Amino acid sequence: MSTATTAVLRTEFRLFRREPAGIFWIMAFPTLLLSVLGSIPYFRQPDDSLGRLRPVDVYVPVSVLLALVMAALQAMPPVLTGYRERGILRRMSLTPVRPTALLGSQMALHGAAALVSVALSLTVGRLAFEVRLPGSPAGYVLALALSLVAALSLGALVSALSRTAKIANSAGAALFFPMMFTAGLWLPVRAMPEVLARIVESLPFGAAAQALTQAAAGDWPGWSHLGVLALWTVVLSAAATRWFRWE
Repeated sequence: MSTATTAVLRTEFRLFRREPAGIFWIMAFPTLLLSVLGSIPYFRQPDDSLGRLRPVDVYVPVSVLLALVMAALQAMPPVLTGYRERGILRRMSLTPVRPTALLGSQMALHGAAALVSVALSLTVGRLAFEVRLPGSPAGYVLALALSLVAALSLGALVSALSRTAKIANSAGAALFFPMMFTAGLWLPVRAMPEVLARIVESLPFGAAAQALTQAAAGDWPGWSHLGVLALWTVVLSAAATRWFRWE
């Protein structure tokens, strides 16, 4: 990593720390939601429709995906579009520091914040509600990594297509609820009707929810789900690269 890129990363980290709202929604809110749901007696009872899993067991992967969605759709796009809107990216293009350093720093910071939230959710789930840690650690890490890059690629596409921070906020809000539905926030994917489940599993967060759930149960994530995540990452990244403008 060059000295200039390191300086940009350090500066962006300082700015990121000064945004308590973003830190709360990415790092704390998913774990807080899991804690509230896990405190409901129903969520700690085995459910036949979930293969005798408890709802709280299924909602740990959902809280993991919630952190990724918050970071990629709610937090990152307004920052990048705000920089473009204020001409910061254009001015950076005239210096030795390339705008790509800023983009990489933002993706790294928001990705790291999401991973901190993942660790918190897994820890609280285990200590407070006796949710098993992932039975297939390698499979879980692979599924999580693909889920993270797919989410950040979607966030990059929103940043590419949004001309202003206000538009980016609106686009992120519009995508948030459909993405969380496919992740199983309101109805776990395993409990969905078969036709709906197949449609949801073809989307990035539906496939991510299934892959993470399988790895948590000790199985290797289905290659079909991993393939869906990889394919969406390629498509979203290509689209973001094609339409992204620095000014």
